[in-house]
Amino acid sequence: MAKTGTTTQGLRAAIERSGYYPTLVAEAVQAAVGGEPVVSYLVHQETTFDANEVRRHVTVLVLTGTRFIVSHTDEQAADATSPSPYATTSTESVKLGRISSVVLSRVVANPESYTPGQLPREVVLTIGWGAVARLDLEPAACGDPNCEADHGYTGSSTADDLSLRVSEAGDGPDSVRETLAFAQALSEATAATTNPR
Repeated sequence: MAKTGTTTQGLRAAIERSGYYPTLVAEAVQAAVGGEPVVSYLVHQETTFDANEVRRHVTVLVLTGTRFIVSHTDEQAADATSPSPYATTSTESVKLGRISSVVLSRVVANPESYTPGQLPREVVLTIGWGAVARLDLEPAACGDPNCEADHGYTGSSTADDLSLRVSEAGDGPDSVRETLAFAQALSEATAATTNPR
């Protein structure tokens, strides 16, 4: 489920509608937002199955005039550190000028008959600001099939701070629309910070 909008009251209502520890999530998000007006937000809840357990996770993305705020809340079963189930919540506040990439991947069925405005069946929103990078390495080789020399390694580094997948089948068409709207608002905001008028 994803919900998006543009007001602090709407953000609180979307968190409450998600039904996932709304008081805990809302308090953490509000503390991070502070007194800044909310420009746009996205609330996305995921349920995953881990062996015999069902785990829930909520991600709240908030755009203000100066910052991008991301909050994650996870529930955990009782373990050696806690005799009862518990939840962890974290928030990160990123200045808009630090966001280096906003990538939106769209999966469209029957692309030969695509029409403008048609809803993708799935979107993946990936946002990078330099906190986490993924390094993919592999042995380098040359064109000689008989060469046994060590050519070192080759690879690529990818900013991968946040990746959020939303599908029409799993989350519903409204969630896909809301993710597209938030991605557009964030892209426009980061463009405005790099190209001030």
